[in-house]
Amino acid sequence: MLNKVILIGNLTRDVELKYTQGGSAIANLGLATNRRWKDRNTGENKEEVTFVDITVFGRQAETANQYLRKGSKVLIEGRLKFDQWTDQNGQNRSKLSVTAESLQFLDTKEQNGGGNYNQGGDNNQQQGGYNQPQNGGYNQNNNGGGYDNNFSQPAPSQPQNTQSAPPPIEDDEIPF
Repeated sequence: MLNKVILIGNLTRDVELKYTQGGSAIANLGLATNRRWKDRNTGENKEEVTFVDITVFGRQAETANQYLRKGSKVLIEGRLKFDQWTDQNGQNRSKLSVTAESLQFLDTKEQNGGGNYNQGGDNNQQQGGYNQPQNGGYNQNNNGGGYDNNFSQPAPSQPQNTQSAPPPIEDDEIPF
């Protein structure tokens, strides 16, 4: 079985960050996604907006709280979750939500006032995206213009290489 959802949209409210008694971070996000099409009968342009509740856990939740605000554009990969409960009036209620497994910030530095969150990634990834693979590590390769952590210094007895190391990352560019 496969339960995978990929959504791109804008946050409908600021991130709500909470902590469990054990100290684990949980963030709740509201996401608005839209679909545009042209009605074949009338030729009229139409738009459908869908609102989705998103739950993010752990370090990603804290990072989202730090950098995302209402209106921020994000890409979320996760899984659908079906919740059921009984409300105060005894009515059975249910809703679908998404539990995020990874998220990418899609706003540029100018749009959100923050730093550049891109730590590498493939060439198809949008600049300014934050990429945290499912294994929990940060994607830090140099094939997408990100900072390469895999350079090495020559031993002191060897002649020094004339190539310089990548420039240091500024504190406001680090998403954690």
